[in-house]
Amino acid sequence: MKRISSLFFASLVAVASVAGEVNYEVIPLPCNIQLSEKGEVYSLSQGAVVTYASGNERMASVARLLADFLKVDADFVVVPQADVKKGASIQLILGLKQENQEAYTLTVDKRGIVIQGVTEEGVFRGIQTLRKAIGTEGGEQVSLPYVTIQDEPRFPYRGVMLDVARHYFPVDFIKQYIDVLALHGCNQLHWHLTDDQGWRFEVKSMPELAKKGSVRKQTVIGRNTGIYDGREYGGYYTQQECREIVEYAARRFVNVVPEIDLPGHMLGALHVYPELGCTGGPYEVWPIWGVSRDVLCAGNPKTIEFLKGVYDELCDVFPSKFIHIGGDESPRDRWKECPKCQAKMKELGLTSEAELQTYINKEMDSHLAAKGRTLIGWDETLEGGLSENAVVMSWRGIKGGIEAARQHHRVVMTPTSHCYIDYYQLKEQRIQPMAIGGYVPVSKVYGFEPTAELSTDEARYIMGAQVNLWTEYVGAPEHAMYMLLPRLDAISEVQWMLGEQKNFEAFKGRLPRMQTLYRKLGYKYCDKVE
Repeated sequence: MKRISSLFFASLVAVASVAGEVNYEVIPLPCNIQLSEKGEVYSLSQGAVVTYASGNERMASVARLLADFLKVDADFVVVPQADVKKGASIQLILGLKQENQEAYTLTVDKRGIVIQGVTEEGVFRGIQTLRKAIGTEGGEQVSLPYVTIQDEPRFPYRGVMLDVARHYFPVDFIKQYIDVLALHGCNQLHWHLTDDQGWRFEVKSMPELAKKGSVRKQTVIGRNTGIYDGREYGGYYTQQECREIVEYAARRFVNVVPEIDLPGHMLGALHVYPELGCTGGPYEVWPIWGVSRDVLCAGNPKTIEFLKGVYDELCDVFPSKFIHIGGDESPRDRWKECPKCQAKMKELGLTSEAELQTYINKEMDSHLAAKGRTLIGWDETLEGGLSENAVVMSWRGIKGGIEAARQHHRVVMTPTSHCYIDYYQLKEQRIQPMAIGGYVPVSKVYGFEPTAELSTDEARYIMGAQVNLWTEYVGAPEHAMYMLLPRLDAISEVQWMLGEQKNFEAFKGRLPRMQTLYRKLGYKYCDKVE
């Protein structure tokens, strides 16, 4: 339980003239904040020394990031602990005894600033808290109130999804997106790489897949109006760029979960390999939005061969334990009419086309498991049964997640009702950039409880929560950031804090400090909160 000393308000006033806007009540809010009752402050000055455990390269990387984060006008010297002859201004150390691997303590007293973690990741979470507490304060000296903070996240999976298939975003923006996630304590970037409107991942054994599958001839204007812009649209990520993004994210303790959607949402691939479809094509990379009836042919043995080849290279590039296979919105109309699919059903003794999708899912589940990876899929994958190890991402409400948890599957909750941030965030649509529709305000996101309706035992299978940014109507980085912020602030507290600790009115009071930091960092955001 978060605690603040009884003299919090008096001490805050006492240090206000010295400490400026330094405030430890950041987003997400730490579990326990204890301010000194005497109102003492520590002055962090230009040329401050940051130390880390000698010989620990991961901690050295964290220390360098801290120096970059805090640098305004002041310079910070980063050195191993063994090289310090006098006391350091900021010490980054390990050795904290906690079960939660991301737990940390942050202490400010006369010795300086000490951030201690169970692991380097915990220390990194602590430096983000320090960074946000200082906010935009800079200059040659910053004064920080004495404090002891004890903190740890509630959920191990704290995700945000970005769809780059409908619209391609440059590598620099993907890195910025990762920075924003790290700032908010999120640790998973779910990267939706392929769809009917474009294939964005380079497969070296199939070079035409990305070169041709990433390009649509034109794009519909508005909501499938039948009017097109007449401009070719494309772009994909090379494997080298993907590795660069993975490495960049890893330094910020963000895992990249790649998604290649199957067996539907595959027009990008079918355009290049029409023989993998039930009708043989021709197919085009879709210039409109929605769900295509054309999917991979479940009865063609080359389909599984194709998928395994793609996922082999995906696993080679992305070290993530979790590999997302999609599995959502896959119409079975073509399968009903396809001789190959019907023959496959007869061969396997299946009685419905739905079981054909289960057959594909299980093939990929086994293939990924042999590589030491865990399949994660949208809640449709649950319909035909999954291996015990598979993870379910519940998007069609929370019902699928509840069912999965009761079957002892691990679950990530991401229902459209609370977690789809491609929806409008304000009631008055005309004052906002175009969105897909719907209404998911900050208050709705903040009010989400991932373990609702579950017993204590069942709730153990909820790994966490995630918000999803689909990009049919989001074509520019500034627009993407606007859709993300401040709803990311809201989900970060859902992911980090216990439900009973949350308070929306208090959250709104803390939000302006984050918005000041966004302006400093050049992030676009929605400045109204509903």
